[in-house]
Amino acid sequence: MIHAVDDTRAKRTVIILVLAQAFLGAQMPMIFTIGGLAGQSLASNICFATLPISLIVVGSMLTATPLSTFMQRYGRRAGFMVGTLGGALGAAIGAYGLYLNSFPVFLLGSLLTGVYMSAQGFYRFAAADTASDDFRPKAISYVMAGGLASAIIGPQLVKVTSQAMVIPFLGAYLAVIVINVIGSALFLFLDIPTPEAPSEDAPKGRSRWELIKTPRIAVAVICAMVSYALMNLVMTSTPLAVVGCGFEQNSAADVVTAHVLAMFVPSFFTGHLIARFGVEKIVAAGLLILASAGAVALQGVELENFFIALILLGVGWNFGFIGATTMLAGAHEPSERGRMQGMNDVIVFGGVTFASLASGGLMNCSGGDAATGWASVNLAMAPFLMLAGGALIWLVLRPEED
Repeated sequence: MIHAVDDTRAKRTVIILVLAQAFLGAQMPMIFTIGGLAGQSLASNICFATLPISLIVVGSMLTATPLSTFMQRYGRRAGFMVGTLGGALGAAIGAYGLYLNSFPVFLLGSLLTGVYMSAQGFYRFAAADTASDDFRPKAISYVMAGGLASAIIGPQLVKVTSQAMVIPFLGAYLAVIVINVIGSALFLFLDIPTPEAPSEDAPKGRSRWELIKTPRIAVAVICAMVSYALMNLVMTSTPLAVVGCGFEQNSAADVVTAHVLAMFVPSFFTGHLIARFGVEKIVAAGLLILASAGAVALQGVELENFFIALILLGVGWNFGFIGATTMLAGAHEPSERGRMQGMNDVIVFGGVTFASLASGGLMNCSGGDAATGWASVNLAMAPFLMLAGGALIWLVLRPEED
């Protein structure tokens, strides 16, 4: 009976978060499509073309722990409102940077956009807050599926807005401001209880060090970091590679659309697959699919290679990241939520930051042409996939302990 009540609230929460993921989340594929191209037009050195995207991830990493603590004290609604404020301010400053033709100002806007990215990362945890054990993987999966609409809305808005004004990409950043202002109203309907402040004699839970030393948590964090970082590594360079190999900017937007669709379409059944086959097998499948994405990308730079590789990249990220999130969500207590989820996202987005910084350098500065740079980006996936795969195998083979 208690589970039924909890799942009723959880299902209502999922609907709101799906809408937020769909509408507010559209700004991320928009910015990831044009951020590197805009950076390339503003930067004095093309090796720094993807620095705007890197700073978005840096902003997300820096705000993950304080935002998680803020939500623990004031609730998810307040935290998500802070996220939309950061998204609107970041887009406004980014637009101003484009207007001034100033790379440093544009970078500052990118850094603030990371506040929204950080808040969006907590949608998946918010879906699990009031869900029963049985509904939890499905709740996380459904919320991630909301990105399906953002995969369509975002890149199509780029097509309509990026060249709509005299200054390239300015219209897209103005559209992002509108998305944040309108989308913030969704959180007025969110009903997730703010965690009660613990009493003086209540158990404090494990420290961050004790949490990260827990084998299941450590492996979940590693797999989440690798899945997200490698997806970001390749996706960040994709528009540069597509355009650099002679295709149009609209073709790059179409490839990104296909990729983001592949990231989120599987979410309609990922939770069911986890419930049926176990989370470890789904994470393993995700890592294998990520490896196959790199293999396809290395076969050539025809448009179909970009499409197939980026579709596989999206599916691999979905299985790896949702699986790792589900593994993590079931491995800590509610009282540990603030410190564990914040620490997780700091580590995950730390890896993503490194990947996005490396992406531009590998793409533009590791060879004489776009095809060579693209090959370098995809070859860089291999050692990290071996790390995550090895950690997962170790977890599965180790003797179970309470």
